[in-house]
Amino acid sequence: MKTNPHPAFSHPLPSDGRGTNEPIITFDDLAIGYDGRAVLSGISLSIARSSFTALLGANGSGKSTLLKTLLGIQPPVAGQIKINAPVNKPLIFGYVPQTTELDPLYPLTGFDVALMGTYGRVGPGRFPSHDEREFVRDCLRATAADGFAQQKFSRLSGGQKQRVLIARALATRPDVLVLDEPTAGVDAAATRALLEFITQIHAERKLTILLVTHDLSLVRQHAQQIIWLHQGRILHGTVAELFTPERMAEIFEMEVG
Repeated sequence: MKTNPHPAFSHPLPSDGRGTNEPIITFDDLAIGYDGRAVLSGISLSIARSSFTALLGANGSGKSTLLKTLLGIQPPVAGQIKINAPVNKPLIFGYVPQTTELDPLYPLTGFDVALMGTYGRVGPGRFPSHDEREFVRDCLRATAADGFAQQKFSRLSGGQKQRVLIARALATRPDVLVLDEPTAGVDAAATRALLEFITQIHAERKLTILLVTHDLSLVRQHAQQIIWLHQGRILHGTVAELFTPERMAEIFEMEVG
């Protein structure tokens, strides 16, 4: 995907005087689960500001539960999540889901879906202003989705839908971009294009990226840090630390054992 970033996306977020290596999110002895029952506990780690972190783990390992807890959709069972927000504003998450629950019978265009990203600022019962709508068009141009933004979202391909959903997340003006398997069901060419774009906006905007994926080759190529949920354990480190032959052999031996 070749993009020509709009100026809104071509510079870092305003500095608040803090370094990029400091934690933006800290899990402090966190336990996550449902109805007060933990499915994973003892999570103590930090995600650095402006880092690109991949969240790995088998199905059922707790990845989705951790995301929902981080996003405030469900409360932690124990422990806490410490947020190091920018000065005088809350930390804003831009969320890109793996799938969408939008009714395919409802005639939403790609632009309509991306415009939803402004609703948190606009407020209930109010229409986005001209400036907000222009900003959404900038987001769609930045994700190379402007060419099909007026088509019905339900009729777009998997890769096109993901570009629109990334534009919607960017329209929130996020500090942290959370992507839940954004390449699931997307062909190889679209997968490469999406990851190249995510890497591009990470570098240009200094966004903190949290990417859920099963694709180890993508992680090796694009991510800096890894959180690996593995049989009730949490492995955390750099790609270089966790992707050594010895460490990988240990992890996969535990997987089959």
